[in-house]
Amino acid sequence: MIHTGLQSQPKSVAVIPARYSSTRLPGKPLLEIAGQPLIVWVAQRARAASTISRTIVATDDTRIADAVAAAGFDVMMTRADHKTGTDRIAEVAHNLRADIIVNVQGDEPLIDPATIDRVANALAEDETAQMATTFESIDDAADVLNSSVVKVAFDEDGYATDFSRNPIPFPNQAVEKHGSMEAALRHEPALLFNFKKHTGLYAYRRAFLLEFTRWPQSERETKESLEQLRALDRGVKIKVVEAASASIGVDTMEDLERVRGIIERRETASGAVARP
Repeated sequence: MIHTGLQSQPKSVAVIPARYSSTRLPGKPLLEIAGQPLIVWVAQRARAASTISRTIVATDDTRIADAVAAAGFDVMMTRADHKTGTDRIAEVAHNLRADIIVNVQGDEPLIDPATIDRVANALAEDETAQMATTFESIDDAADVLNSSVVKVAFDEDGYATDFSRNPIPFPNQAVEKHGSMEAALRHEPALLFNFKKHTGLYAYRRAFLLEFTRWPQSERETKESLEQLRALDRGVKIKVVEAASASIGVDTMEDLERVRGIIERRETASGAVARP
């Protein structure tokens, strides 16, 4: 039921896009972690968030759909020709009665339910924002230089000003003084605190999401391969909030083994299969 009234909490639905093909880890959503498919762990974390009224896995693969349904979660089959997870989510959102759609990445079985609550609440509480997303602190200088680690910059009110695979904000004076970014970070380690890692958790107002996915790509989006720049380049306000705790995206076998170890240790400590 959707409640009306100024004081009511907007209805938030978590949608988890999942596809079978993966360049580095084929069949990634179904890879086993402590007796369950990876995608089921993600769905459990999303369902544990207090702001989420419903959790749906969106996929075009019947193997994933069967595994998710067997675990007791909602699943919606989508077209197979979507270029991005956001497009897949938008297809599902067309048929949902919800105010806010939370895009939970399908490869983060350790995502903190409190982080999901933070991003959903941030959007619900800010009428000027159409999107909200999250960041984590960077504590390794190598991440600043790693183009796979997306950086985010935001203003004093918490609105995104830029996203990039390059270091932002760029410390011009320090780089000029020391000759390179690497040297600047080595000689002035406090610079590290200026950089924030963007994490791929998003909350969208449903109506905006449907509009956003109809827009053509922006020039910067194409150059950086970052969808969120399409919104930023059109002047959309994106609220940025800090994650409640660090998560680990499973992109490689090393990531998978690390996550397995964490979950299995939790399982052993609790004496049962871990549940959020």
